[in-house]
Amino acid sequence: MMGVGAVKEDVKFMILTGFAGLIAGACSMAIGEFVSVYAQRDIEVAQIKRDNLARKDEEDASNHEKENLPNPFQAAGASAIAFSIGAIVPILAAAFIKDHKVRMAVVAAATSLALLVRSSLRVLVGGWIAMAITYGLTKLVGKSRL
Repeated sequence: MMGVGAVKEDVKFMILTGFAGLIAGACSMAIGEFVSVYAQRDIEVAQIKRDNLARKDEEDASNHEKENLPNPFQAAGASAIAFSIGAIVPILAAAFIKDHKVRMAVVAAATSLALLVRSSLRVLVGGWIAMAITYGLTKLVGKSRL
């Protein structure tokens, strides 16, 4: 949204970009989480099989341990939802502000507050850097009329 806001003043473009980023980001986070947790689950299943070879009550231990395995679908869903909740903040902030400069400031402030509340100062500073780089590079590309 900051990148589009650097070259387009129309709020519709910012909101459209925000939704595209929300959907793409939520899908990306969900897929990454799914792959990661599925790999972790595979490792744990292999370890359970190795451990069960050394035990007599293989069936009881196996059933109990399999119940405690991570669920990649739940992890993917939770990751997508968490990302979406965070990504809706700048969209909502932009939706109600008509003046372009004020909108940019409100989007940056709302995003900063969401980052601060969600995480820590480290993430807040990282978010500021990401917004500044995105805004600056997109502004540069927009001025060069590529």
